[in-house]
Amino acid sequence: TCTVSPTETAGPFPTKDPASLERVDIRSDRTGIVMDVEIIIQDKSNGCTVLAGAIVDIWHCDAAGNYSEYGGTGMQSTNYQSVHFLRGRQETNSDGLASFRTIFPGWYSGRAPHIHVHVYDSSGNSLLVTQIAFPTDVCNTVYTTATTLYTKGTQDTSNASDNVFSDSLDSELATVTGSIAEGYLLKKTIVVS
Repeated sequence: TCTVSPTETAGPFPTKDPASLERVDIRSDRTGIVMDVEIIIQDKSNGCTVLAGAIVDIWHCDAAGNYSEYGGTGMQSTNYQSVHFLRGRQETNSDGLASFRTIFPGWYSGRAPHIHVHVYDSSGNSLLVTQIAFPTDVCNTVYTTATTLYTKGTQDTSNASDNVFSDSLDSELATVTGSIAEGYLLKKTIVVS
């Protein structure tokens, strides 16, 4: 079966100028457990074949739950308005793959751990805004083992009670493999129309 991935909110912290952030390594100065992200884009309108030349933007919070490009307000008191960590853009290759190196994200109150994704066609037209969920067991391992990097403990919101994932978790949950010592690999296929 080939079903278009759910459309989700870009959230309160979307990337302000994604075209300026074309890079594979999006960590900047952020510390955390290294994680490689492999996103494959498929085109439902073309028999779910892979979509080469698609533009993929991702962004997520740091280990403490903060986003770059924002802050100094009630939603995020720490001011990171002038920096651009954990945000990046890549074009899919001939296998429909966009790859990034980042850190395992932290979390903030009211949301399960997640990555935001915005997919565009090669001309820059928006195809889909969605989010990627994380397996709870992997999150628990990271947050209870790497406590010098992830200081908030386990997340306060489960995938099942998250306002984004509660009705669509099966289609937004990533496969995450690896370890604290070796780092993690997140794989996710996203289907656009």
